[in-house]
Amino acid sequence: MLRLVRLADPSARSEGGDVVAGDVRVCAPVEAEADLAGGALEQVWAVRVVAEGPLPVDFFDRHLAEGLAFRLGGLAVCRGVVSDPADDEGATGPAVIVPVRPTAEELAPLLEEGEDFVFTAGDIRAALVPQKGQPPAVQELLPFAGELTAIELRGAEPVKLGALALQLAEALNGIAVDRWRFRIDAAEDLVAPEDAATSAEDEA
Repeated sequence: MLRLVRLADPSARSEGGDVVAGDVRVCAPVEAEADLAGGALEQVWAVRVVAEGPLPVDFFDRHLAEGLAFRLGGLAVCRGVVSDPADDEGATGPAVIVPVRPTAEELAPLLEEGEDFVFTAGDIRAALVPQKGQPPAVQELLPFAGELTAIELRGAEPVKLGALALQLAEALNGIAVDRWRFRIDAAEDLVAPEDAATSAEDEA
C-alpha cells in the first residue's frame, strides 16, 4: 500500500498499520460486508481514505481513493455512491506535468500543432492547460517551476496514451501522471488490472 500511495505522494509514510500522505490517512484494509460495494463483489476488503485536516485541495483524498481502487482492481465508494474507476467512459486521460509551459517548437518532435491550441499525434489529442494546484506527485518540479502546465492527453487506447505521455515527460523534463495524478512509470500503468490480465491471456 505504501508503494502505491507514494505514486501519488512520494513523501507518504507508514504510521502503524496505516499510510499517511499529507493530511490524508489510508487505513489498513479490513474485511467488510458485500453491501458496502452495492453487492457488486462477493468478498470485500475496505481501504478507508480519510482527510484528517481541512479538506484537501483539489479533492486529493477522493483522487487517492479512486487511484488506489483502480490499481487494486476494486471499486470506490464516496458518500454512498459506488463507482468503478476502470470504467473509462467519458473519463479524462493521462497528463504530463511540466515546470514551464512548452512552446509549439518544443512539442513539434512528438505533437503536431492544430487549431485552438490543440495538438495531435495520430488519433491522440493533446491540450496545454495551466495545472490547477500542486499535485504531490510532482513536488520535485516545484523548485524549478515557472508555470506548472499540464499536457492533457485524450484517446481511445490507454497504452498508446501512456507511451506518448512518457515520451513527452522525458523530452520536456516533466512527470507523467494518470487522471488521478498518480505517477506512471510504464504505459501499461494506465490499464486496469483485469484488462491487463485479459490481454496477457489473449497473447498467450
